Amino acid sequence: MTLNSNTVKADPEGNHKLGSALREHRKALNLSLKDVADKAGLSVGFISQVERDLVSPSLSSLASIAKTLETDISHFFSQPHDDSIYTRNRKRAQYSLNHKGLSYERLSTSFPGSVINSVIMHELPGHKSESIQHEGEEFFYILDGSLNIIIEGEETELETGDSIHFDSSREHSAWNHTDKTTTILHVCTMDVFGDKQALKKIPSINVGHKGV
Repeated sequence: MTLNSNTVKADPEGNHKLGSALREHRKALNLSLKDVADKAGLSVGFISQVERDLVSPSLSSLASIAKTLETDISHFFSQPHDDSIYTRNRKRAQYSLNHKGLSYERLSTSFPGSVINSVIMHELPGHKSESIQHEGEEFFYILDGSLNIIIEGEETELETGDSIHFDSSREHSAWNHTDKTTTILHVCTMDVFGDKQALKKIPSINVGHKGV
């Protein structure tokens, strides 16, 4: 993947360059914090904290902010990508936007026409994600631990083996209320990797069948 000069590389140790890159891009577009918050389905306070590197956004929040800034998440954050349709346990890179909250293992690849995006998320004890609304749908399956999901103010505890599938346009957030890391399989239709836009620019190739 070609990186923009402001792009932050996926880093298992986290980083503190994302906020300034987002702020500079927003100001270049003459957008206020409220403009971005309203369009991204987030709060003004949260956008302000992200720009000051006080909090770390989730992948979906960063993707939503990037879309509002008329680009995609890969403009700000480069994630592991492999063209293989397989991933191997213990060989996947674990990365994060900030090591204090969520870390990820990418599961899905991208190809022309692909829709779903999937990661394994590791959510640290006490971490609570921002409340957000965005397009698409998503699915959580709790691999290990426990997680509280809040959808439009209704809070439900999910334990190991439980799952939830919902419309992402409904305001939602998640909270690891326990003292242990919770591991989650997360699948969504939002382009949280930033691969889809690049693939749209690649012309499709029709492969004809040749007889033997």
